[in-house]
Amino acid sequence: MPRIAKPLTASQIAAAKPREKNYILSDGQGLHLRVRFSGTKDWIFRYKLPYSSKRADMSFGIYPKVSLADARERRTNALGLLAKDIDPRAHKEQTKRTATEANLNTLNKVVSDWIVVKASKVSKDHAEKILSSLEKHVLPALGKRPIQEITATEAIEVLKPVQAKGHHEQVKRLCQRINEAMDFAVNTGVIQHNPLSKMHAAFLSPKKKHLPTLKPDELPRLMQTLSMASIKIVTRCLIEWQLHTMVRPSEAATAKWADINLEEQTWTIPAENMKKKGNGDHVVPLTPQTLSLLNLIKPISGHREYVFPSDRNPRSHTNSQTANMALKRMGFDKVLVAHGLRSLASTTLNEQGFDADVIESALAHVDKNEVRRAYNRSEYIERRRKLMCWWSEHIENASTGNVSLSNSKQNLKLVR
Repeated sequence: MPRIAKPLTASQIAAAKPREKNYILSDGQGLHLRVRFSGTKDWIFRYKLPYSSKRADMSFGIYPKVSLADARERRTNALGLLAKDIDPRAHKEQTKRTATEANLNTLNKVVSDWIVVKASKVSKDHAEKILSSLEKHVLPALGKRPIQEITATEAIEVLKPVQAKGHHEQVKRLCQRINEAMDFAVNTGVIQHNPLSKMHAAFLSPKKKHLPTLKPDELPRLMQTLSMASIKIVTRCLIEWQLHTMVRPSEAATAKWADINLEEQTWTIPAENMKKKGNGDHVVPLTPQTLSLLNLIKPISGHREYVFPSDRNPRSHTNSQTANMALKRMGFDKVLVAHGLRSLASTTLNEQGFDADVIESALAHVDKNEVRRAYNRSEYIERRRKLMCWWSEHIENASTGNVSLSNSKQNLKLVR
Protein backbone atom coordinates (compact mmCIF):
# COMPACT_ATOMS: atom_id res chain seq x y z
CA MET A 1 0.00 0.00 0.00
CA PRO A 2 1.55 3.32 -1.07
CA ARG A 3 2.52 5.73 1.66
CA ILE A 4 0.21 8.76 1.84
CA ALA A 5 2.17 11.99 2.20
CA LYS A 6 1.24 14.33 4.98
CA PRO A 7 0.13 17.67 3.53
CA LEU A 8 2.55 20.53 3.87
CA THR A 9 1.94 23.58 6.06
CA ALA A 10 2.80 27.19 5.35
CA SER A 11 5.19 27.32 8.33
CA GLN A 12 6.92 24.13 7.19
CA ILE A 13 7.50 25.58 3.73
CA ALA A 14 8.78 28.90 5.12
CA ALA A 15 11.18 27.08 7.46
CA ALA A 16 12.67 24.85 4.73
CA LYS A 17 16.37 25.72 4.35
CA PRO A 18 18.71 24.99 1.41
CA ARG A 19 21.12 22.06 1.64
CA GLU A 20 24.17 20.95 -0.32
CA LYS A 21 21.84 19.20 -2.80
CA ASN A 22 18.32 19.85 -4.01
CA TYR A 23 15.60 18.06 -2.08
CA ILE A 24 11.81 17.88 -2.19
CA LEU A 25 8.95 18.12 0.27
CA SER A 26 5.78 16.28 -0.75
CA ASP A 27 2.25 17.60 -0.36
CA GLY A 28 0.67 14.45 -1.83
CA GLN A 29 -1.11 13.56 -5.10
CA GLY A 30 1.96 14.44 -7.15
CA LEU A 31 2.55 17.95 -5.78
CA HIS A 32 6.07 18.64 -4.45
CA LEU A 33 8.01 21.66 -3.27
CA ARG A 34 11.60 21.52 -4.54
CA VAL A 35 14.13 23.31 -2.39
CA ARG A 36 17.22 24.08 -4.45
CA PHE A 37 20.72 24.42 -2.99
CA SER A 38 20.63 28.04 -4.21
CA GLY A 39 17.74 28.74 -1.84
CA THR A 40 15.04 28.95 -4.56
CA LYS A 41 11.83 27.04 -3.88
CA ASP A 42 9.61 25.91 -6.75
CA TRP A 43 6.54 23.75 -7.21
CA ILE A 44 6.60 20.65 -9.40
CA PHE A 45 3.83 18.25 -10.28
CA ARG A 46 4.81 14.65 -11.05
CA TYR A 47 2.41 12.45 -12.97
CA LYS A 48 2.08 9.60 -15.45
CA LEU A 49 1.46 10.54 -19.08
CA PRO A 50 -1.96 9.45 -20.41
CA TYR A 51 -1.84 6.13 -22.31
CA SER A 52 1.73 5.60 -21.06
CA SER A 53 3.66 4.45 -18.00
CA LYS A 54 6.20 7.23 -18.49
CA ARG A 55 6.51 9.83 -15.79
CA ALA A 56 6.67 13.57 -16.40
CA ASP A 57 7.28 16.69 -14.36
CA MET A 58 5.38 19.95 -14.74
CA SER A 59 6.37 23.26 -13.19
CA PHE A 60 3.73 25.14 -11.22
CA GLY A 61 5.92 28.20 -10.55
CA ILE A 62 8.18 29.72 -7.88
CA TYR A 63 7.29 30.00 -4.18
CA PRO A 64 6.18 32.39 -2.66
CA LYS A 65 4.91 33.98 -5.88
CA VAL A 66 2.82 30.84 -6.21
CA SER A 67 1.44 30.11 -2.77
CA LEU A 68 0.61 26.70 -1.32
CA ALA A 69 -3.09 27.31 -2.00
CA ASP A 70 -2.33 28.31 -5.63
CA ALA A 71 -0.19 25.20 -6.15
CA ARG A 72 -2.94 22.94 -4.80
CA GLU A 73 -5.50 24.58 -7.10
CA ARG A 74 -3.21 23.94 -10.09
CA ARG A 75 -2.80 20.33 -8.96
CA THR A 76 -6.60 19.94 -8.86
CA ASN A 77 -6.88 21.32 -12.39
CA ALA A 78 -4.11 19.04 -13.65
CA LEU A 79 -5.68 15.96 -12.05
CA GLY A 80 -8.98 16.91 -13.71
CA LEU A 81 -7.29 16.96 -17.12
CA LEU A 82 -5.57 13.64 -16.47
CA ALA A 83 -8.95 12.12 -15.62
CA LYS A 84 -9.91 13.01 -19.20
CA ASP A 85 -6.65 11.54 -20.55
CA ILE A 86 -5.28 15.01 -21.32
CA ASP A 87 -1.61 15.74 -20.68
CA PRO A 88 -1.71 18.89 -18.47
CA ARG A 89 1.73 20.09 -19.58
CA ALA A 90 0.86 19.77 -23.28
CA HIS A 91 -2.47 21.47 -22.57
CA LYS A 92 -0.70 24.37 -20.86
CA GLU A 93 1.71 24.80 -23.77
CA GLN A 94 -1.13 24.72 -26.31
CA THR A 95 -3.12 27.26 -24.28
CA LYS A 96 -0.07 29.53 -24.18
CA ARG A 97 0.45 29.23 -27.95
CA THR A 98 -3.20 30.00 -28.57
CA ALA A 99 -3.05 33.07 -26.34
CA THR A 100 0.14 34.27 -28.07
CA GLU A 101 -1.43 33.82 -31.50
CA ALA A 102 -4.56 35.62 -30.33
CA ASN A 103 -2.51 38.62 -29.21
CA LEU A 104 -0.72 38.68 -32.56
CA ASN A 105 -3.98 38.41 -34.53
CA THR A 106 -5.18 41.94 -33.98
CA LEU A 107 -7.90 43.53 -36.09
CA ASN A 108 -5.14 45.48 -37.86
CA LYS A 109 -3.46 42.25 -38.96
CA VAL A 110 -6.69 40.51 -39.95
CA VAL A 111 -7.82 43.49 -42.04
CA SER A 112 -4.37 43.67 -43.64
CA ASP A 113 -4.53 39.98 -44.62
CA TRP A 114 -8.17 40.18 -45.74
CA ILE A 115 -7.73 43.24 -47.96
CA VAL A 116 -5.13 41.37 -50.02
CA VAL A 117 -7.75 38.73 -50.85
CA LYS A 118 -10.48 41.35 -51.34
CA ALA A 119 -8.28 43.31 -53.75
CA SER A 120 -8.09 40.27 -56.03
CA LYS A 121 -11.87 40.44 -56.49
CA VAL A 122 -12.50 44.17 -56.89
CA SER A 123 -10.76 47.07 -58.62
CA LYS A 124 -7.69 48.64 -57.06
CA ASP A 125 -9.57 51.90 -56.57
CA HIS A 126 -12.45 50.16 -54.76
CA ALA A 127 -10.07 48.16 -52.53
CA GLU A 128 -8.31 51.38 -51.53
CA LYS A 129 -11.65 52.98 -50.64
CA ILE A 130 -12.59 50.00 -48.47
CA LEU A 131 -9.30 50.09 -46.56
CA SER A 132 -9.40 53.87 -46.22
CA SER A 133 -12.89 53.79 -44.67
CA LEU A 134 -11.81 51.21 -42.08
CA GLU A 135 -8.60 53.11 -41.31
CA LYS A 136 -10.62 56.27 -40.73
CA HIS A 137 -13.58 54.98 -38.70
CA VAL A 138 -12.72 51.59 -37.17
CA LEU A 139 -9.03 50.75 -36.84
CA PRO A 140 -7.97 53.75 -34.70
CA ALA A 141 -10.18 52.43 -31.88
CA LEU A 142 -10.08 48.67 -32.42
CA GLY A 143 -7.08 47.97 -34.65
CA LYS A 144 -4.65 46.98 -31.90
CA ARG A 145 -7.15 44.74 -30.11
CA PRO A 146 -6.89 40.92 -30.44
CA ILE A 147 -9.72 40.01 -32.77
CA GLN A 148 -11.17 37.35 -30.47
CA GLU A 149 -11.67 39.95 -27.72
CA ILE A 150 -13.71 42.39 -29.82
CA THR A 151 -17.41 42.38 -28.98
CA ALA A 152 -20.43 43.60 -30.93
CA THR A 153 -21.07 46.22 -28.24
CA GLU A 154 -17.60 47.73 -28.75
CA ALA A 155 -17.88 47.75 -32.54
CA ILE A 156 -21.31 49.38 -32.38
CA GLU A 157 -19.99 52.13 -30.06
CA VAL A 158 -17.21 52.87 -32.55
CA LEU A 159 -19.72 53.43 -35.37
CA LYS A 160 -22.24 55.48 -33.38
CA PRO A 161 -20.49 58.80 -34.15
CA VAL A 162 -20.82 58.05 -37.87
CA GLN A 163 -24.52 57.36 -37.42
CA ALA A 164 -24.95 60.56 -35.38
CA LYS A 165 -23.84 62.54 -38.43
CA GLY A 166 -26.66 60.96 -40.43
CA HIS A 167 -24.31 58.87 -42.58
CA HIS A 168 -26.51 55.77 -42.47
CA GLU A 169 -25.33 54.37 -45.80
CA GLN A 170 -21.73 54.67 -44.67
CA VAL A 171 -22.55 52.83 -41.43
CA LYS A 172 -24.12 50.05 -43.48
CA ARG A 173 -21.00 49.74 -45.65
CA LEU A 174 -18.69 49.76 -42.61
CA CYS A 175 -20.73 46.98 -40.96
CA GLN A 176 -20.45 44.94 -44.16
CA ARG A 177 -16.70 45.48 -44.42
CA ILE A 178 -15.99 44.69 -40.77
CA ASN A 179 -18.01 41.50 -41.10
CA GLU A 180 -16.20 40.46 -44.27
CA ALA A 181 -12.91 40.77 -42.38
CA MET A 182 -14.32 38.84 -39.41
CA ASP A 183 -15.70 36.08 -41.67
CA PHE A 184 -12.25 35.88 -43.26
CA ALA A 185 -10.81 35.35 -39.77
CA VAL A 186 -13.28 32.52 -39.16
CA ASN A 187 -12.50 30.88 -42.50
CA THR A 188 -8.74 31.06 -41.87
CA GLY A 189 -9.05 29.56 -38.38
CA VAL A 190 -8.14 32.67 -36.40
CA ILE A 191 -11.45 32.67 -34.50
CA GLN A 192 -14.21 30.08 -34.16
CA HIS A 193 -17.18 32.35 -34.84
CA ASN A 194 -17.99 35.93 -35.84
CA PRO A 195 -19.48 37.83 -32.86
CA LEU A 196 -20.23 40.90 -35.02
CA SER A 197 -22.49 39.18 -37.55
CA LYS A 198 -25.67 40.89 -36.28
CA MET A 199 -24.22 44.30 -35.38
CA HIS A 200 -25.99 45.99 -38.31
CA ALA A 201 -29.30 45.43 -36.51
CA ALA A 202 -28.30 48.09 -33.97
CA PHE A 203 -28.40 50.84 -36.59
CA LEU A 204 -31.12 52.55 -38.60
CA SER A 205 -31.53 51.19 -42.10
CA PRO A 206 -30.46 53.76 -44.70
CA LYS A 207 -33.14 55.06 -47.00
CA LYS A 208 -32.53 53.94 -50.54
CA LYS A 209 -30.94 56.90 -52.24
CA HIS A 210 -30.23 57.02 -55.94
CA LEU A 211 -27.20 58.89 -57.19
CA PRO A 212 -28.14 62.30 -58.61
CA THR A 213 -28.78 62.14 -62.35
CA LEU A 214 -30.69 63.95 -65.09
CA LYS A 215 -33.88 63.02 -66.87
CA PRO A 216 -33.43 61.99 -70.52
CA ASP A 217 -34.95 65.26 -71.80
CA GLU A 218 -32.33 67.25 -69.83
CA LEU A 219 -29.42 65.92 -71.92
CA PRO A 220 -29.42 69.03 -74.20
CA ARG A 221 -29.03 71.25 -71.11
CA LEU A 222 -26.04 69.20 -69.99
CA MET A 223 -24.40 69.45 -73.42
CA GLN A 224 -25.06 73.21 -73.61
CA THR A 225 -23.59 73.78 -70.14
CA LEU A 226 -20.62 71.58 -70.98
CA SER A 227 -19.93 73.51 -74.21
CA MET A 228 -19.78 76.80 -72.30
CA ALA A 229 -17.96 75.56 -69.19
CA SER A 230 -14.60 77.04 -68.27
CA ILE A 231 -12.83 73.73 -67.68
CA LYS A 232 -9.64 72.11 -68.97
CA ILE A 233 -9.82 70.30 -72.31
CA VAL A 234 -8.78 67.00 -70.70
CA THR A 235 -11.59 67.25 -68.14
CA ARG A 236 -14.16 68.03 -70.81
CA CYS A 237 -12.95 65.12 -72.94
CA LEU A 238 -13.13 62.89 -69.86
CA ILE A 239 -16.77 63.82 -69.15
CA GLU A 240 -17.83 63.28 -72.77
CA TRP A 241 -15.86 60.01 -72.92
CA GLN A 242 -17.61 58.72 -69.81
CA LEU A 243 -21.00 59.86 -71.15
CA HIS A 244 -20.53 58.08 -74.49
CA THR A 245 -18.94 54.86 -73.16
CA MET A 246 -21.24 54.53 -70.09
CA VAL A 247 -18.35 53.37 -67.88
CA ARG A 248 -17.75 54.15 -64.22
CA PRO A 249 -15.73 57.27 -63.27
CA SER A 250 -12.68 55.27 -62.12
CA GLU A 251 -12.70 53.18 -65.32
CA ALA A 252 -12.79 56.29 -67.50
CA ALA A 253 -10.08 58.07 -65.49
CA THR A 254 -7.67 55.11 -65.78
CA ALA A 255 -8.15 54.47 -69.52
CA LYS A 256 -4.84 53.53 -71.21
CA TRP A 257 -3.84 53.98 -74.85
CA ALA A 258 -2.52 50.40 -74.82
CA ASP A 259 -6.05 49.10 -74.18
CA ILE A 260 -7.52 50.85 -77.23
CA ASN A 261 -7.62 48.93 -80.51
CA LEU A 262 -8.25 51.42 -83.30
CA GLU A 263 -8.31 48.69 -85.94
CA GLU A 264 -11.12 46.79 -84.22
CA GLN A 265 -12.54 50.03 -82.79
CA THR A 266 -12.73 48.70 -79.24
CA TRP A 267 -11.53 49.69 -75.79
CA THR A 268 -10.79 46.76 -73.46
CA ILE A 269 -10.92 47.56 -69.75
CA PRO A 270 -8.82 44.94 -67.88
CA ALA A 271 -10.65 42.96 -65.21
CA GLU A 272 -8.41 44.38 -62.46
CA ASN A 273 -9.70 47.89 -63.25
CA MET A 274 -13.36 46.85 -63.08
CA LYS A 275 -15.51 47.15 -59.96
CA LYS A 276 -16.02 43.38 -60.01
CA LYS A 277 -12.97 41.53 -61.31
CA GLY A 278 -14.85 38.25 -61.53
CA ASN A 279 -16.77 39.49 -64.56
CA GLY A 280 -13.58 39.51 -66.64
CA ASP A 281 -12.39 42.16 -69.08
CA HIS A 282 -15.02 44.58 -70.36
CA VAL A 283 -14.92 45.42 -74.06
CA VAL A 284 -16.42 48.77 -75.07
CA PRO A 285 -17.23 49.18 -78.79
CA LEU A 286 -15.97 52.59 -79.97
CA THR A 287 -18.25 54.83 -82.00
CA PRO A 288 -17.31 57.56 -84.53
CA GLN A 289 -17.88 60.09 -81.73
CA THR A 290 -15.59 58.38 -79.22
CA LEU A 291 -12.95 57.98 -81.94
CA SER A 292 -13.23 61.76 -82.53
CA LEU A 293 -12.56 62.33 -78.83
CA LEU A 294 -9.44 60.16 -79.05
CA ASN A 295 -8.20 62.08 -82.10
CA LEU A 296 -8.75 65.33 -80.23
CA ILE A 297 -6.85 64.35 -77.09
CA LYS A 298 -4.08 62.39 -78.83
CA PRO A 299 -1.78 65.43 -79.23
CA ILE A 300 -1.98 65.92 -75.46
CA SER A 301 -1.56 62.36 -74.20
CA GLY A 302 -0.90 60.08 -77.19
CA HIS A 303 2.76 59.80 -76.17
CA ARG A 304 1.85 58.92 -72.58
CA GLU A 305 0.40 55.85 -70.86
CA TYR A 306 -2.98 57.25 -69.89
CA VAL A 307 -5.57 58.79 -72.19
CA PHE A 308 -6.59 61.33 -69.55
CA PRO A 309 -3.39 62.40 -67.77
CA SER A 310 -3.23 64.09 -64.40
CA ASP A 311 -2.71 67.84 -64.55
CA ARG A 312 -0.09 67.77 -61.79
CA ASN A 313 1.64 64.56 -62.85
CA PRO A 314 1.10 63.81 -66.58
CA ARG A 315 2.67 60.37 -66.15
CA SER A 316 -0.27 59.35 -63.98
CA HIS A 317 -4.00 59.32 -64.75
CA THR A 318 -6.49 62.00 -63.75
CA ASN A 319 -8.34 61.57 -60.46
CA SER A 320 -11.57 59.55 -60.51
CA GLN A 321 -13.28 62.55 -58.86
CA THR A 322 -12.20 65.03 -61.54
CA ALA A 323 -15.46 64.75 -63.50
CA ASN A 324 -17.51 65.07 -60.31
CA MET A 325 -15.75 68.26 -59.26
CA ALA A 326 -16.16 69.75 -62.74
CA LEU A 327 -19.90 68.96 -62.83
CA LYS A 328 -20.25 70.58 -59.41
CA ARG A 329 -18.52 73.77 -60.62
CA MET A 330 -20.77 73.75 -63.69
CA GLY A 331 -23.84 74.12 -61.47
CA PHE A 332 -24.89 70.47 -61.17
CA ASP A 333 -24.16 70.14 -57.43
CA LYS A 334 -26.63 67.61 -55.94
CA VAL A 335 -28.27 67.41 -59.38
CA LEU A 336 -25.81 65.23 -61.29
CA VAL A 337 -22.70 63.24 -60.41
CA ALA A 338 -20.34 61.50 -62.83
CA HIS A 339 -21.74 58.09 -61.95
CA GLY A 340 -25.20 59.44 -62.74
CA LEU A 341 -24.22 59.65 -66.42
CA ARG A 342 -24.61 55.87 -66.51
CA SER A 343 -28.13 56.16 -65.12
CA LEU A 344 -28.95 58.79 -67.72
CA ALA A 345 -27.81 56.44 -70.48
CA SER A 346 -29.62 53.44 -68.97
CA THR A 347 -32.93 55.28 -68.56
CA THR A 348 -32.78 56.70 -72.08
CA LEU A 349 -31.93 53.37 -73.72
CA ASN A 350 -34.63 51.52 -71.78
CA GLU A 351 -37.20 54.14 -72.77
CA GLN A 352 -36.18 53.67 -76.39
CA GLY A 353 -36.95 49.96 -76.17
CA PHE A 354 -33.44 48.50 -76.38
CA ASP A 355 -32.98 44.95 -75.06
CA ALA A 356 -32.53 45.19 -71.27
CA ASP A 357 -29.88 42.42 -71.27
CA VAL A 358 -27.82 44.28 -73.88
CA ILE A 359 -28.06 47.49 -71.83
CA GLU A 360 -26.94 45.65 -68.68
CA SER A 361 -24.05 44.13 -70.62
CA ALA A 362 -23.04 47.58 -71.91
CA LEU A 363 -23.07 48.88 -68.32
CA ALA A 364 -20.87 45.93 -67.24
CA HIS A 365 -23.31 44.91 -64.55
CA VAL A 366 -22.35 41.50 -63.16
CA ASP A 367 -24.56 38.65 -64.30
CA LYS A 368 -24.66 35.95 -61.62
CA ASN A 369 -25.39 33.36 -64.31
CA GLU A 370 -21.89 32.38 -65.51
CA VAL A 371 -23.14 30.78 -68.74
CA ARG A 372 -25.13 33.86 -69.70
CA ARG A 373 -22.24 36.09 -68.64
CA ALA A 374 -19.90 34.25 -71.05
CA TYR A 375 -22.55 34.51 -73.76
CA ASN A 376 -22.88 38.24 -73.15
CA ARG A 377 -19.17 38.76 -73.60
CA SER A 378 -18.89 36.79 -76.82
CA GLU A 379 -22.21 37.42 -78.56
CA TYR A 380 -23.36 40.84 -77.40
CA ILE A 381 -20.45 42.84 -78.82
CA GLU A 382 -22.10 43.64 -82.18
CA ARG A 383 -25.48 44.22 -80.57
CA ARG A 384 -23.81 46.54 -78.09
CA ARG A 385 -21.97 48.29 -80.91
CA LYS A 386 -25.33 49.20 -82.50
CA LEU A 387 -26.63 50.36 -79.12
CA MET A 388 -23.50 52.45 -78.46
CA CYS A 389 -23.68 54.05 -81.91
CA TRP A 390 -27.31 55.03 -81.36
CA TRP A 391 -26.42 56.49 -77.94
CA SER A 392 -23.49 58.50 -79.34
CA GLU A 393 -25.65 59.87 -82.15
CA HIS A 394 -28.33 60.76 -79.61
CA ILE A 395 -25.74 62.72 -77.59
CA GLU A 396 -24.54 64.42 -80.76
CA ASN A 397 -28.10 65.39 -81.70
CA ALA A 398 -28.61 66.78 -78.18
CA SER A 399 -25.57 68.97 -78.80
CA THR A 400 -27.12 70.68 -81.85
CA GLY A 401 -26.35 74.37 -81.66
CA ASN A 402 -23.53 73.71 -79.18
CA VAL A 403 -19.94 72.61 -79.65
CA SER A 404 -19.46 68.96 -78.74
CA LEU A 405 -15.91 67.63 -78.70
CA SER A 406 -17.21 64.27 -79.88
CA ASN A 407 -18.98 65.70 -82.95
CA SER A 408 -18.06 63.29 -85.73
CA LYS A 409 -19.26 65.66 -88.41
CA GLN A 410 -16.93 68.53 -87.64
CA ASN A 411 -13.18 68.74 -87.57
CA LEU A 412 -12.27 70.49 -84.34
CA LYS A 413 -8.74 71.69 -83.94
CA LEU A 414 -7.07 71.71 -80.59
CA VAL A 415 -5.89 75.15 -79.52
CA ARG A 416 -3.20 75.15 -76.86
